[in-house]
Amino acid sequence: MIQITRLFDFPYYQLEKNNIPNCFVTKYDGKWIATSTQEYINKANTISRALLRLGVQPNDKIAIISSNNRTEWNIMDIGILQIGAQNVPIYPTISEEDYEYILSHCESKYCFISDDEVLKKVNLIKNNLSNLKEVYSFNDLEGCKNWRELLELGADETNQNVVEERKNNVKPTDLATIIYTSGTTGKPKGVMLSHNNIVSNVLDSSPRIPFEEGASVALSFLPICHIFERVILYIYQYYSVSIYFAESIDKLSDNIKEVKPTVFSVVPRLLEKVYDKIYAKGAELTGIKKKLFFWAIDLGLHYEPYGTNGFWYEIQLKIARKIIFTKWQEGLGGNLTVMVSGSAALQTRLTRVFAAAGMPVMEGYGLTETSPVITVNDVRNSGFKVGTVGKVIQNVTIKIATDGEILCKGPNVMMGYFKDEILTNEVIKDGFFHTGDIGEIDSEGFLKITDRKKEMFKTSGGKYIAPQIIENAMKQSHFIEQIMVIGDGEKMPAAFIQTNFDFVKEWAKRHHIIIGKTNEEIVSNDQVIKRIQEEVERINEKFGNWEKIKRFELTPEVWSINGGQLTPTLKLKRKVVMEKYKNLYQKIYN
Repeated sequence: MIQITRLFDFPYYQLEKNNIPNCFVTKYDGKWIATSTQEYINKANTISRALLRLGVQPNDKIAIISSNNRTEWNIMDIGILQIGAQNVPIYPTISEEDYEYILSHCESKYCFISDDEVLKKVNLIKNNLSNLKEVYSFNDLEGCKNWRELLELGADETNQNVVEERKNNVKPTDLATIIYTSGTTGKPKGVMLSHNNIVSNVLDSSPRIPFEEGASVALSFLPICHIFERVILYIYQYYSVSIYFAESIDKLSDNIKEVKPTVFSVVPRLLEKVYDKIYAKGAELTGIKKKLFFWAIDLGLHYEPYGTNGFWYEIQLKIARKIIFTKWQEGLGGNLTVMVSGSAALQTRLTRVFAAAGMPVMEGYGLTETSPVITVNDVRNSGFKVGTVGKVIQNVTIKIATDGEILCKGPNVMMGYFKDEILTNEVIKDGFFHTGDIGEIDSEGFLKITDRKKEMFKTSGGKYIAPQIIENAMKQSHFIEQIMVIGDGEKMPAAFIQTNFDFVKEWAKRHHIIIGKTNEEIVSNDQVIKRIQEEVERINEKFGNWEKIKRFELTPEVWSINGGQLTPTLKLKRKVVMEKYKNLYQKIYN
């Protein structure tokens, strides 16, 4: 049996165990097209032979910028890695200036793109990149070479022996990829991850996900350029899971119904939107149906795993699953057994209610710099605890520093930041990576994240504020889509709030209130402001007097990745939001 020590060993391992027909499945022109394990390997070898003929050397960097997850991405990944070159994935939604910075910084020789939107951005900066030799596209685009040209170039197998030689020379400790973190401030940092960093993380975290080998079906839609989804895909390959790629976030609902997945990974914001949709549909019901819906929700919000709530609760839960929660399951394909969540803190109400519905969310924790998994919950063997990010995975060590910061040591810790030794030495000290997150480990070994060290601030009265905790609580209101808590050095905490415009319009319609048509009119409406004030005051009760949001301002813009307020993993870009709403800040504090 093949021993997996490098990333390109995964497909060969899968081939040896199960040559599955649906290794990858992507939709082209309305039709799902499957690629088997054998075909995956054959095409990866073809790409390797073509890259050799283009003169690609060990340690050359090849960038991939794709707007959607697709089979071609994975074929390119293996084709690049097994000849000792490095795959540099880039977020498609960042600006062309960031494209230029990353492609220049990593000295990328070739760039593979998905579509016209990405090509337009690359073409704007292509002439500024002296190292970039050529751009290839996965889609058929006018004025751009197509990746199929490489499949033709590599069809001749006479240099396969050189591919094998290159493969044999790749060591587990060699650099595999550079992942540029979008960062909430400043220029992107290039995180260098070796084959062993990622392979160890896949093998050490994979036992936490309950898979039926060769029988599970996954739907992949989170950006593969992020290490979280990429590692999940390697885990799927390890367990011979059939991987279907969603067409886009917009078509996710349709794709879920078509694919009927048993597993997929999520980020909290997405789960919040799913829950809000379900809740809104429930609110439209009438009579006994509406009462039963909210009875089931209330039951779900009190959920604890392993029968902790007692016999009578479990009886009620069985009834709720039969008459209410089965409809939720049908809406998510009907076969879903587990979801894996990462990237940001998950509200405990969502953890409880989805677990009660029979679709538990296993929340984990990690960073790009830790490849990424450090801890993860596991529904089996009492390894699941609501409000925590689970227990540390095998071969990884964590400890809490005196100031509460989480420190991590293990084979998953990055090689360092590309071309930045000073920054590397700032975060890796005595073998421990300093995460910048604040947390605590309970008596059973579960880790709880309390905040970002860098995001905590002090008011002028000397009181510490942990903004994420307040923000997560406030976002449980259906009226609040996004919120950023402010007040560093000020006398009290305040907030910028982006209201949930769709919900507010529905609320106004139900109550026959005229709030205007544009977002600007809505956020200026006295009744809307008053209603959101009630929500803020209600949630404020959960916090100490010094933590309560004393004032807020509503923003007319919808915060988004394209708008620049959110990172590609939907985290707040605090510096950008602060800069954008300087006038509102002045209004609050002056």
